[in-house]
Amino acid sequence: MTELKDPQEFPVVRAAELPCSDVGPHWLIEGLWAWSGVGLIGGAPKSCKSWLGLDMALSVASGTPCLGTFAVTLAGTALIYLAEDSAAVVRGRLAGLCRLRQVDFEQLPVDVITVPALRLDLERDQHRLAETIRRLRPRLLLLDPFVRLQRIDENSAAEVSSLLAYLRELQREYELAIIVVHHVRKSGPGGAQAGQALRGSGDFHAWGDSNLYLRRLRDGLALTIEHRAAPTPAPLMLSLLAGEEHAAPHLALAEAPPTLPAEQRAGELDATVLKALQGATEPVSRAYLRATLRVRNESLGDALTRLAAAGQIVRHGDRWSLPPEPVPVPTP
Repeated sequence: MTELKDPQEFPVVRAAELPCSDVGPHWLIEGLWAWSGVGLIGGAPKSCKSWLGLDMALSVASGTPCLGTFAVTLAGTALIYLAEDSAAVVRGRLAGLCRLRQVDFEQLPVDVITVPALRLDLERDQHRLAETIRRLRPRLLLLDPFVRLQRIDENSAAEVSSLLAYLRELQREYELAIIVVHHVRKSGPGGAQAGQALRGSGDFHAWGDSNLYLRRLRDGLALTIEHRAAPTPAPLMLSLLAGEEHAAPHLALAEAPPTLPAEQRAGELDATVLKALQGATEPVSRAYLRATLRVRNESLGDALTRLAAAGQIVRHGDRWSLPPEPVPVPTP
């Protein structure tokens, strides 16, 4: 092995000195997107991927719930680049969403990159994007769509992994959540296998901390949510609603019939809540349980009250979990 001049060691710490998993927030958007997480919004053309990305960016910037349901943990600046939409279209959509949410558009901390083309596969543009992030320190970066941001071979694992590694470096350096909008193959599967339908290398699916997949159905849009470090909830149904009084069209959770065959039966609902908490790695909010189980807020509140009174669940502020397992006492 050739010895280098002035060799430097890699930084090393003891395992016990590593940060705990409960230090800092776990979610940027409760149940929808991990804090400082990277990932994709995937779907076929015209499946409202850009609408969802803008809704998430505006929610983070304004602190208002995404899709009217998923709470934002801590609001902050959003930096966006929409390669397929004109500046006027972006302004119009954001202004309409602000009117819908009763947010002051003039004070909205959403910064828009306005260059005609942004190439993530060029070192020059990588440096420019990194410098922009360093100066603005956004909490969220939205890049839409991936196909317009590079000229690599999307089927080449080496080329795709190199570009995604650059975005991961940005995330780690600036504690930044990154959302990339990407297309799926025309004949790709949906549902739980939605990640396998992404166009190009399998590195796309493996890269994400949080991934969202939209699929058009006869009755609307199905939203599939996947997380690296949290349980996967049941798919949700969305609708693209027409705006009123100059408000922009917007996505919202569809009014769907209860998935439980007999929601009024308290025992069945209690068991469903316990099963959802068993798959959670940390306490979860009532909003997350409601969106995951798709039950009425009143019914969920009654179930949480019953389970807490019976000692089957524990409350931590506005979150819930199963009680800790008792430590076995050695028999003398």
